Amino acid sequence: MTNSKTTHSKRLLSIGMAALAMALLAGCASSTRISGQPHPDDPYESFNRNIYSFNDGLDRAVLKPVATAYQQVTPKPVRTGVSNFFANLGDAWSFVNNLLQGRGADALDSMVRFNVNTVFGLGGLLDIASEMRVQRHKQDFGLTLGHWGVQTGPYLVLPFLGPSTIRDTAALPVDWYAGDLVGHINDIPVRNSLYGLRYVEKRESLLNAGEVLDAAALDPYSFTRDVYLQVRSQRIAPKKGQVENEDAGKLSDDY
Repeated sequence: MTNSKTTHSKRLLSIGMAALAMALLAGCASSTRISGQPHPDDPYESFNRNIYSFNDGLDRAVLKPVATAYQQVTPKPVRTGVSNFFANLGDAWSFVNNLLQGRGADALDSMVRFNVNTVFGLGGLLDIASEMRVQRHKQDFGLTLGHWGVQTGPYLVLPFLGPSTIRDTAALPVDWYAGDLVGHINDIPVRNSLYGLRYVEKRESLLNAGEVLDAAALDPYSFTRDVYLQVRSQRIAPKKGQVENEDAGKLSDDY
């Protein structure tokens, strides 16, 4: 019974890896607002639901079929290598943001991960650093702003990109310009191919999570919103003197 519960929790936890298209997590029930009162963090709910419906329709018509085909025709070792490659690029930007937040140990881990995997992992295709038990501490500029005391602001759903907030949306230009190494590739065909591959890889990683969402949530929109806000809040570095929750720390590495 315990093993069954553990397996179920791990499946739900994988939902939290959604980056741009969806954000899901284990242990949450549907949070439908039966009372009809607006959610305090979602004053633009009507607008957000319209964008959510657009994104969901696009996903079902295009993105999910493409991701499913990618999963079916691409061997798992190749898919793992692609996932490792993009995660390794993310470690470089995580190093910068951990440094900006004064998280010296986490910044060192991010730097070690990037260097080891780039040099010894065939450009990041192999995750040698994880085998060395060097942890990943994923951070972005939106979380850095939160660490500096910038409030999240209202919840937003962005076309094509999915869940966000005012703060995270304001941070996107910095994440894109400074943190997206793919964007600095001068060869346009190569750059666009990598963008497409990254998006397909991200969506493929969420195929099982989407099935769990459809089965578990009475209102997927509310479920996604509440989990996104919870995950982002938990990933803000604790202030000095506070003890970081162990589950929140694990969640930070997954999302």
